[in-house]
Amino acid sequence: MSQLTVFYDGGCPLCRREIAHYRRIDRRSAIDWVDIMDDDGALDAAGLDLATAMRRIHAREPDGHLVTGVDAFAAVWRRLPWYRGLASVVTGLRLINPLDWLYGRFADWRLRRRCAEGLCIPETGSGR
Repeated sequence: MSQLTVFYDGGCPLCRREIAHYRRIDRRSAIDWVDIMDDDGALDAAGLDLATAMRRIHAREPDGHLVTGVDAFAAVWRRLPWYRGLASVVTGLRLINPLDWLYGRFADWRLRRRCAEGLCIPETGSGR
């Protein structure tokens, strides 16, 4: 495993657009993009269930370390041209925690919308 693996909700239109943008920039294929709605085998291998993965973006570092939320975004940004500076600013100014708090509010709202659309994954379930 030599690249970052990012687990994202491909059923979410906003998430899909953002990931599509990152994928266009990722010309070196530094990131393995996994749509959690299509690939539960990768989630199992990462020790994640679908309900957990639906709540926040997750990324697995090449060493196997799992990061979530803004830490996951920073891991993505460090690997993409034009975004490396953003990763440096966010980590250098210690903005991970306050941004993660904001991201958490957004992620909760996003999940509530997915549930309202009938696409919610029960938190107590195994995922699929």
